[in-house]
Amino acid sequence: MTQTSESASAPAPLHWKLVIDCAHPQSQADFWAAALHYEVEDNNALIERLLELGALPREATVEFHARLAFRDLVAVRHPEDPYDQDSGTGLGRRLLFQRVPEEKTVKNRLHLDLHAPEGQREAEVERLRKLGASVQREVKEPSGQWVVMQDPEGNEFCVQ
Repeated sequence: MTQTSESASAPAPLHWKLVIDCAHPQSQADFWAAALHYEVEDNNALIERLLELGALPREATVEFHARLAFRDLVAVRHPEDPYDQDSGTGLGRRLLFQRVPEEKTVKNRLHLDLHAPEGQREAEVERLRKLGASVQREVKEPSGQWVVMQDPEGNEFCVQ
């Protein structure tokens, strides 16, 4: 198959991650890793290198799941996506939880929609409740039905 000049000059899609501001990155990472069946990224090797080089102060780290983690940043990634083995950083679908000083005060302008398997929405909502989420409301419209929930820090998401 030959590439056309148009596709050869087209820019590659950008790599991205969704960053979520929060008060407790480690707790949020644990919740969302369990909610999505993702994995918490292991940045221990990178952090150890940065500490050895003096590029990262020890106060910027915490012990999390028996390994070093950044105090103010924790990411979760899809378990089947590639990741950089030297840093532990995911190269695919990721959520990054970033500590911020201010509390959440208004409705999210961006949220996740989780799609439960056919006929499993109620069971999925109950599973998420047991993980620490809460139900905000149930929506039934001609266009569909879903449940609006909040994660442990009050960030809205929907279960379809």
